[in-house]
Amino acid sequence: MRIIAGSARSLPLKTAPGMESRPTTDRIKETLFNILNSQIPGGRFLDLFAGSGQIGLEAVSRGAEKAVFVENNKKAAACIEENIKFTKFTDSCTLLVQDVVTAIKRMKGMEPFDLIFMDPPYGKGLEQEALKALSESSLLTEDTLIVVEASLNTDFFYTEELGFTIMREKAYKTNKHVFLQYHVT
Repeated sequence: MRIIAGSARSLPLKTAPGMESRPTTDRIKETLFNILNSQIPGGRFLDLFAGSGQIGLEAVSRGAEKAVFVENNKKAAACIEENIKFTKFTDSCTLLVQDVVTAIKRMKGMEPFDLIFMDPPYGKGLEQEALKALSESSLLTEDTLIVVEASLNTDFFYTEELGFTIMREKAYKTNKHVFLQYHVT
C-alpha cells in the first residue's frame, strides 16, 4: 500500500497487523481519485472509519488543505499516526480516536468539509448511522461530496429520507463507491 500521486508519491504506508480491515487497493484508489481530482486541491477532507489513513493521506498528498481522520480501533489509530508522521503531513492532519458518531457530534462548530470518505465495516449498518449523524451536523454544505465504500449488496434506500441524493455509483468486483450530496435546508 502506498501513496499513488502528489507530494508524497510512492511513499509506502503501514497497516495495523492483524487488523480486520480491507485496505482499498491501489487500482480502486486510483479510480476514486481520478473521479475526485478536481475537488481535492485546497479542500477539507474527512476520513471516517479511516483504517490506515491511506485515503485521507492520498488527499493531502494531492493538495487537500486539511484532513481529519476518525478511527476507533487503537491499533489502527496508532498506524494512522505513524503514517501521518512518515509522510510529514502533521501540520495538515488531525486524528480523532473515537467512534464516528461521537466524533461527528464533537466536531460541532467546525468548518464544513468539502469531501467526506467513509469505509465502515460491511454488514453492520454503520454507514446509515454515520450519514444520519452527518445530516444532523454542521459539517456539510450543498457542495460537500460524500463517498461511501460499501459491499455490492449494501442498500442505500434510506438516503433520500436523510436528505441525501445519490449522485453516482461505481461498482467494482467486490465492492462499490456510492457518491452522495446533502440538501441543506
